[in-house]
Amino acid sequence: MSDVTEAGNGTPIAAKKGSRKLLIMGGIAAGLLLAAGGGGWALMGSGLFSGNGDSALAAVAEPHFLDLPEITVNLNTGSGAPGYLKLQIALELSDPTMVAAIEPRMSRVLDAFQVYLRELRPSDLEGSSGIYRLKEELQRRVNLAVYPASVDDILFKQILVQ
Repeated sequence: MSDVTEAGNGTPIAAKKGSRKLLIMGGIAAGLLLAAGGGGWALMGSGLFSGNGDSALAAVAEPHFLDLPEITVNLNTGSGAPGYLKLQIALELSDPTMVAAIEPRMSRVLDAFQVYLRELRPSDLEGSSGIYRLKEELQRRVNLAVYPASVDDILFKQILVQ
């Protein structure tokens, strides 16, 4: 007898392993089909794909934007070599009445931005993760400065690092 058969019953080992692997793969495929079907059923039952698309779009409020003046600051290079950051920012607001609440506090917003931005190093702004952290920190600072009003998002119109 060859090495591919089990001792005693004569069934090939490769055939047993193949059928077991096929059974496991079939079970996984059936599970995935059930999960996909359940997800589809949940989405259809939630009304996302019903004919009421117009009412869902009407419920979404139109955002309003408030442009800030251009900001130019020195960066903290540590070596004495000059480094600059130039930003043009727009604030995204969900409610137009927030514009009237934020404009009187604009000096406070710009001061909070200037203090934070002057301590940045050029390495803090590298890559998309650096820009994302900058965006999150500026949003946090603007919301602190304009409280009880709130800003939904910070939009960069221009970023220049020299």
